[in-house]
Order: sequence, then structure tokens, then C-alpha cells
Amino acid sequence: MKKKTYEELIKESPVTYEMYAEMVDDGNRYEISDGVLELMSPAPTTTHQSFVNELQYKFNVSCRNEYIIYSSPIDVILSATEVRQPDLVLIHRSRMDIIEERGINGAPDLVVEITSKHSRRRDKVQKRIAYAKYGVPEYWIIDLSNFTLEQYVLDGERYELAEVYAEDETIRSKIVTCAAFSMNELVQGLPVPARPDKTD
Repeated sequence: MKKKTYEELIKESPVTYEMYAEMVDDGNRYEISDGVLELMSPAPTTTHQSFVNELQYKFNVSCRNEYIIYSSPIDVILSATEVRQPDLVLIHRSRMDIIEERGINGAPDLVVEITSKHSRRRDKVQKRIAYAKYGVPEYWIIDLSNFTLEQYVLDGERYELAEVYAEDETIRSKIVTCAAFSMNELVQGLPVPARPDKTD
């Protein structure tokens, strides 16, 4: 069967993971949002990538005995028609059965998105709704425009904003109890001085 291109697949509804997995590899990154194939934002900034690396390092230091830690690109298959590529995910070692060769087949214990001016609405609205719908217990949004971390905790079928962390406040989680660091520690660990990602 001939593989389909992005231009061909966006005309189909719903798009499933199997269809997405068989599409032509054009070098771009995609997600499936409620059966709609979406092209992801332009390549992340160096500050964004440095934050991902530093956060993964912090988790590896304190949490690797309890959790498996992955950074993007990795497919998180929440359903046949909902596939996301978060910046960082943690899966408890007692739930390693959801880790497959093709990606994560189910809800991670923690999902982290680091927003940019290109992804802010998607991260704070669309993904927040999707992660809650499919049972991700905790969701962090790190905003590079002001270096804050919004911590959302699942309450039923929706998220409640539990805390907003900034500067030297130690980030604590009832789900990922091994986490214990601050936004300033993340910023200070970057290889180059961080520049706030402004929206103007």
C-alpha cells in the first residue's frame, strides 16, 4: 500500500495512530488531536531544549530509581485518535507495561510541556483538556516567558491548578514525590544564560 503524505492525511477524518504511523516520513513532527492530524510548531529554541535537558537531568538524579523518564520526540498514544509528543514524561516502574517499542501506550504518571509563543495555546488549552480526559494524574506547564511552572492535578475528569512555582520555591508533587528542585535551579543549570520567550 502506498504511504500517504501529510497533505493527503489531513483531508481524512478521523486520522488514527495506525494511519499516522504509516504516513510518509517528511522530517516534520505531528500529533493527532481528536482524530485530526496537526503539524507541530517550528523547531524549539535553544532555551527550550536546554530546559528539557536540565529538567531531565534533575529527574534522573532524584527519580530514576522509581521512574522511567523520556523526552520528546516520543509518541504518547492516549487512544487511537489522540497521540501527543510531550516534552517530558515520567512512567512509574510499576507501570512499565505501557512502554512499547512504538511509544507510550497509555497515560504517563506525569507529563511536562515547556511552552513557547508558538505552542502556548495548544499546551494550556488543547493538551490540558486531552491529558485530563485520558487520565494523566499530573501535568506541568513551564512558561518560558516568565520562568514559572504551573502544576495541574487531576480531579475527576478535569485538572485543578494546584500551585504556580517561581524562583526559589521548591517544586513538590504528591504523584512524583522524588521531585525536589526550583525554577532557579533549572535556570542556573543552563549552559547559556536563559532569555525569556516573549510573545511580542
